[in-house]
Amino acid sequence: MWEEMANNVECCKVDAVVTIDSRGQIVLPKDVREKAKLKPDDKLAVVGCERDGEICCIIMVKAEKLGDAVSKALGPMLKEIFR
Repeated sequence: MWEEMANNVECCKVDAVVTIDSRGQIVLPKDVREKAKLKPDDKLAVVGCERDGEICCIIMVKAEKLGDAVSKALGPMLKEIFR
């Protein structure tokens, strides 16, 4: 999945612009939650991309998908290490 996204520039677009409230919270619009199939209690991993000591890009990924990607990437390497 990640390879497909990396090779497909059209996969990423602005779906919403949100505001951070005084408590530091944001609301994901309903249509975005529906498209992403997010349900109450789902977990999102917040990934910050840093440049010059400052986070310039924040990415949210479903935690389960991130875990799957990490397992896929590291699994073969760990099997090799722990032979």
